[in-house]
Amino acid sequence: MIRACALMDLPPGEAVRIVGPHAPIAVFNADGVLYAVDDTCTHQDASLSEGWLEGCFVECPLHAASFDLRTGEPTCLPAKRPVKTYPVFVEDGVVYVDAEVNKDVA
Repeated sequence: MIRACALMDLPPGEAVRIVGPHAPIAVFNADGVLYAVDDTCTHQDASLSEGWLEGCFVECPLHAASFDLRTGEPTCLPAKRPVKTYPVFVEDGVVYVDAEVNKDVA
């Protein structure tokens, strides 16, 4: 588990970027529901945590590709590949992302 932030530091409509095991991860508070996805747009190198959040969708700030935070699937071009999603947990007011490194993968 990776500690993302205190829940009170991630109000609805906001996102934080954290260091993941392989790449940055964006954690979003979409109207009180927390989601975590790879932070980098699959179309081009842009931070999704700096994008626009509407409901459970995030729009990339570079070329307006949109992703469903529930599935990671792109909802419009120019992105064609999904972003990876991660489980998010809250314990004692702290947000955690389950993004452990798989030690079996070389």
